[in-house]
Amino acid sequence: MTAPEVDVLMITFRRPHYTEMSLARLLDSVDESVRVWVWHNGEDAETLDVVRSFEDHPRFHRLHVSPENQRLRAPTNWLWENAEGAYLSKVDDDCLVPERWVETLREAHEAEPRFGVVGCWRFQDEDFLPNVAGPKIETFSGGHRLLRNCWVQGSGYLMKRECVEELGLLGEEYSFTRYCIRLAERGWLNGFYFPFLKEDHMDDPRSPNSDLRSDQDLVDFAPLGAQADGVIDLEAWKKRVRWNARMVQEAPLDPRWFSGWRRRLYRIKAQWLRRGA
Repeated sequence: MTAPEVDVLMITFRRPHYTEMSLARLLDSVDESVRVWVWHNGEDAETLDVVRSFEDHPRFHRLHVSPENQRLRAPTNWLWENAEGAYLSKVDDDCLVPERWVETLREAHEAEPRFGVVGCWRFQDEDFLPNVAGPKIETFSGGHRLLRNCWVQGSGYLMKRECVEELGLLGEEYSFTRYCIRLAERGWLNGFYFPFLKEDHMDDPRSPNSDLRSDQDLVDFAPLGAQADGVIDLEAWKKRVRWNARMVQEAPLDPRWFSGWRRRLYRIKAQWLRRGA
């Protein structure tokens, strides 16, 4: 049988060293059932040259160049509107995907119709807290296991096309995290495949492949999360990443906790835990 087709987006921007590694790994990690789409943001010629050097790869499907940095929403909707595969995905230009990640996640989806968004794990081994995460690890059809959560990270995931058909494009008012939570509200099951498929997040300073070795590196090449939080100190960024890992493992499975009065209460708790992290 022919494997269901998968369309994967990579958004590149001003990171030639990371892009060369991440795009090469992505293209070489997938088979003929996968199409890789690249949206290049901005006018960094060196990064664009790196992207163009891969255009002859058989898995490289389409390139779009945007002189303006459109960030995440426009590129994501470009893929969702134009792709025809049964599954949709995105891999960040600062991430290295593991071998057979598409095959494993697709097998899980094919076995369990209730799966909406299933992803790789981008944190370090030391960030996994078995006593905290254990109650959220469940076994489903075909023996596939998930560390369930209402959302996954926006890289190294596989999402059923039916999710977009049901919920529509990524609106101005929603991040990908919020989009996943909305899917959970509608009954879709999301989470991280377990045992973890480990995606190397190079913007975690603990990664052996990270370019973030000093506070100045963080200022010059701040990840989106660091920009959003105004983090300019490398130790503070490491602490933020570890806190993110803990919050994923502690987060409630009931999506109602992320709307209305419950959301306000949850955010107060999260801020309190963050101060003590």
